[in-house]
Amino acid sequence: MQIRHFGVTVVAYILAHGLTAMLITPLQARLLPDVTSFASLLYLPHGVRVLATWLLGRIAILPLCVGAFLSEWMFAGAGIGSVTEPVILISILVGAASAAVAFELMRAFGLNLYATERLRVHWKWLLLVGTLASLLNSVGQSLVFSGAILPEWSVVVLVVYAVGDLLGLIATTFILMLVFRWLRAQRAHG
Repeated sequence: MQIRHFGVTVVAYILAHGLTAMLITPLQARLLPDVTSFASLLYLPHGVRVLATWLLGRIAILPLCVGAFLSEWMFAGAGIGSVTEPVILISILVGAASAAVAFELMRAFGLNLYATERLRVHWKWLLLVGTLASLLNSVGQSLVFSGAILPEWSVVVLVVYAVGDLLGLIATTFILMLVFRWLRAQRAHG
């Protein structure tokens, strides 16, 4: 993996996490305060996870972990001590690996959905693998934080993880589609 791809992935993750932390989380906290500390209804970094893994393959786990670690440190507000707690580190790894596991499961069933040299995007397949990654992440995160989630909220948190990841993927994919269209239009006029 080129250093440039590593850096772009880390920066994209941090930006997506920052938007989620600064805009989405405060709004959600008013509606679902008991769930917001665990999961977001619109988690943009999941889109970065899926798209980075689609482009880079399994190796994307490394820059995704770095991006998630730095995002936790920058936006969680608790400092480096809490970011290095085992539960947070495991959560970061589960999140970063969820897309790679989903892509590999699809490949095991005969569908290699990683990007090709032409970067031809089949959005329906990307959304399908992103949905699978979201479900894997939801179950994984619910297990990681099972000791901190009140039992009566566990199903709600699991659903919010899944929905938030999927909506984050849809939003990120839509934004990326608009950027690609704009870039194509700029090339056509330039």
